[in-house]
Amino acid sequence: MMVPAVLLLLGALTAVVAPRLLARADWPDREPVVALWVWQCVVAAVLVCCALAMTLSAAAAWQAVRGHVFAPAPRAVVEAYALNGSGPWAAVTALVLAGAGLWSGAMLVREIAAARTRLRHQRHELSLRAPLLPGEEPAAGRLVVLEGERPEAWWLPGGVPRLVVTTAALRRLKGRRLDAVLAHEQGHARARHDWLLRCSAALAAGFPQVPVFAAFRAEMHRLVELAADDTASRRFGRLTTALALVELNEDRGVFGPSPGPQAHVPQRVHRLLAAPGRLTAARRLRLTAAAALVPVLPVLVTLVPALRTLG
Repeated sequence: MMVPAVLLLLGALTAVVAPRLLARADWPDREPVVALWVWQCVVAAVLVCCALAMTLSAAAAWQAVRGHVFAPAPRAVVEAYALNGSGPWAAVTALVLAGAGLWSGAMLVREIAAARTRLRHQRHELSLRAPLLPGEEPAAGRLVVLEGERPEAWWLPGGVPRLVVTTAALRRLKGRRLDAVLAHEQGHARARHDWLLRCSAALAAGFPQVPVFAAFRAEMHRLVELAADDTASRRFGRLTTALALVELNEDRGVFGPSPGPQAHVPQRVHRLLAAPGRLTAARRLRLTAAAALVPVLPVLVTLVPALRTLG
């Protein structure tokens, strides 16, 4: 039973240390796409630790599970894991972790169902405010213009995704600034940021007392916006994208002393104007490769007794 305990300790250590290291680093704002990948790998590592600990605990508690888990393994390998003297704690650990896994799945299903309900409502409202003309077929990526007093633009995902912009946004944003806003929303769509937000929201809602999941959700919301800003700025320039953000949000009070929930907008504008230099390609590759190894580490820990025996 040493391996499940080590796995749980490794998962807890990853959940505590990794977010703090990322919070102290200065490169996530410069490379939001790499930071998104690193965060996903960190959370995946925590989940893999829990899944492997649950599997080994269940194998220690119940002979039937052990037979399936170690079916192709030699007897010496099974004995190397010392599963027989586990006591009642193995069953308790397996049941608690299995319950947590089922709860995570339920939260994800609930989040997806809620997102689909919101999407159906938005599509219904859109069909009422901007109905198709006689003989017109819905087309993916179609630009829809809505009458509206607030300058807004958003991407409506789904089977037939659409880019929606209000008439107030068209009046306020001209030329390349409007193009930058549309490119920002298209960047969200191409990267499927909606799925990242749903998964992070499901984990944070399912386990509100686990700080790593709350941090994961907060960083996903922040980093997807930075990544979409970079998509727009690469095509239309940082100054144009920053001015488009200012013009789109200046009536919402986000640049005042109490910006409220949109406090990230001034930070995004400052980041675009400051133009922080990107990391070198070699360092981006190193960070990406190192992050990819984080979820592999629990697997290696799990295999250590078997490798020692076979070696």
